Amino acid sequence: MELLEKIIQSSQGPGAKLLNKRLVGGGCINHGARIETSEGVFFVKWSSGERDMYDAEVHGLTLLRENTFLKVPLTIHSGTIGNASYLLMEQIDAGLSSNQFWPNFSTGLAGLHRVSSEYFGLDRNNYIGSLPQLNKKTTQWSDFFINYRLQPQLEMAINSGKIDRETSRQFDQLFVKIDQLIPKEPPALLHGDLWSGNFLTDKEGQPALIDPAVYYGHRETEIAFTKLFGGFSERFYQCYHEEFPLEPGFDERVDLHNLYPLMVHVNLFGSSYLSGVLSTLAKHC
Repeated sequence: MELLEKIIQSSQGPGAKLLNKRLVGGGCINHGARIETSEGVFFVKWSSGERDMYDAEVHGLTLLRENTFLKVPLTIHSGTIGNASYLLMEQIDAGLSSNQFWPNFSTGLAGLHRVSSEYFGLDRNNYIGSLPQLNKKTTQWSDFFINYRLQPQLEMAINSGKIDRETSRQFDQLFVKIDQLIPKEPPALLHGDLWSGNFLTDKEGQPALIDPAVYYGHRETEIAFTKLFGGFSERFYQCYHEEFPLEPGFDERVDLHNLYPLMVHVNLFGSSYLSGVLSTLAKHC
């Protein structure tokens, strides 16, 4: 019996049958498939990694679903079969974006960002891509950003030889300034990995969020990340600003916030992403 049928029977019962499957892009970490079964149509992702990664994803998707009107897929079952961990969830079939796609997206995201907490972080650690993401509860954003976002990625890059000591020294200079460079805001519930590959257009033409790395953070980091690789309409930014205006000078801070995802990409994919890091350090140090 193939893995996908075992997954279906583990979730839906021993009589469940796999009728059809279509492999889809699961990113650089997971395999993914749209599967048609005797019990319905589902999306499944699986890998040889630890099940904890999928448990963290279930937790993040649940938090999003409880706190935004934006579409978030239901998680149905997760587990381990042999050396494969998996997550079975609702299939979201794609459609064409409606005229209200970007206004609805920005309004929904602004509503999510209004969900606050007494602390930055989360009640559990999770992952950004395949890398661990630390979420120790912290009262000051600058402390959280330095100690649980930038510093772990910096240490990883130093240990692997991707960053030299001079660049490390520049990070140390920047750490002294961060508290003055970023305006104070209350913690905001973030998707945490919001780039164009992590939202879909559903069959009603509305946005759907997938693959989160949820935590309570500074909302500027979320909006900055959407600008890193493109794929978001200017209407999205206009509507977000109308709904929940950002502090003046945000455009000058985008590169600062994006040091974290850039360092993640340095550690995952290599030094081709280092030039953006170096230019940001040169600007702010």
